[in-house]
Amino acid sequence: MERREFVMATAMGSVGVGTGQIPLGGSMPNSETSSTPETAPVSRSAAAGRKILIAGGGYNTAFIRYMAQLTGKSRPKLVYLPTASADSPAGTIAWFKNCAPLNVEASVQNSFIESLSQKQSWEEVLLSVDGIVCSGGNTLNQQAIWKAQGIDVVLRRAWDQGIVLGGASAGSLCWFDEGTTDSRPKELTIVKCLGFLKGSHSPHYDAEAGRRPLYHKLIGSGQMQPGYACDNDAGLYFEDNEIKRIVSARAGARCYHVTTENGKVVEHVLQPDTIS
Repeated sequence: MERREFVMATAMGSVGVGTGQIPLGGSMPNSETSSTPETAPVSRSAAAGRKILIAGGGYNTAFIRYMAQLTGKSRPKLVYLPTASADSPAGTIAWFKNCAPLNVEASVQNSFIESLSQKQSWEEVLLSVDGIVCSGGNTLNQQAIWKAQGIDVVLRRAWDQGIVLGGASAGSLCWFDEGTTDSRPKELTIVKCLGFLKGSHSPHYDAEAGRRPLYHKLIGSGQMQPGYACDNDAGLYFEDNEIKRIVSARAGARCYHVTTENGKVVEHVLQPDTIS
């Protein structure tokens, strides 16, 4: 659903369910704070390869702008995949609002669909865009639905083809081997995910009190692989499995590499560049 169609549908009341060593690479140019116009594409060499841009929470206009630049297109096509939120209309409205200031072609692809109105395959939709943003929500349910529908396979093809992937919360956790989730009753638990990015992940590191101690406990005990934690509004840009840039849209928001050294859990602070 395109932005204009969504606004019209909203007005008509018809929108709903349907449609150790830290492997750091060189920093990317901080195009958000440069004098380069927002519509100017980055170089094709910068646009090559497999790319994922995540945030611990809050995939707002700053992160969407950065994703748009990473595509190398002057007006990229970006699609929102809100599976984890059960295709929440509120999340979709927020998506279009966050995209409104940007020179992008924004759309949404729901997962709770039926064939009478869904006339394109997952491949036709998800492989025809320049960037895919996955919503927050229930990661466990997201993974189950993706696997049942074959969306997980299509997302792998998108990554291999150089389509930029990203998201926050469930939309950041989903790309890793595993991580901590609130998708089950009563307590935070481990969830297994797509495994595009190796290791583990913990989102909402500064926003939810139980995240840091559980992440340390699981990594320290060997139940979970070492990995990366992100505060809300802070994130990591990966090319393949190498971090190319650490970013933040809020002062004080940071990312962390959590591992073990000599049998003890060690947390390395990763200082970010500011994006806006």
